[in-house]
Amino acid sequence: MSDKLNDIARLEKAISERWGEETIQNPKADWSEDKEKKYLEQIKDLTEKTSQSKRAEEKVEIDGVFVSSKLIKKSKSSRSCPVCKIYSFDKKDDVYMNKYECCFKCYLAWVEDREERWMKGWRPGEQERTRQSNPK
Repeated sequence: MSDKLNDIARLEKAISERWGEETIQNPKADWSEDKEKKYLEQIKDLTEKTSQSKRAEEKVEIDGVFVSSKLIKKSKSSRSCPVCKIYSFDKKDDVYMNKYECCFKCYLAWVEDREERWMKGWRPGEQERTRQSNPK
């Protein structure tokens, strides 16, 4: 047993001579409550940043296409018309999406001159939309 302790003491001495006294100190020797609090805050911040970056790297499926979630607008408004399901980048559609919750094309087909009925919640059924998009 004493041989093992002597070997450990020799190793500690050699390590401290080569790399300094700090290398053989007990890590808890200069640890305090303040350092513990700072450490826990740093871990919390790191975890939040990591989870945010993972969320940004996630892909979301939109109409059969995977899109990075950081490219998707987080607001309530969507770029897809809830009536015809068409995805639009047109600024004109933004106005109608905000006011009538439909694109400009659907506004012309279903809302114009019937705003009161639309605002009360009426929406075209599947058959009506199909008939409108495929006129004979």
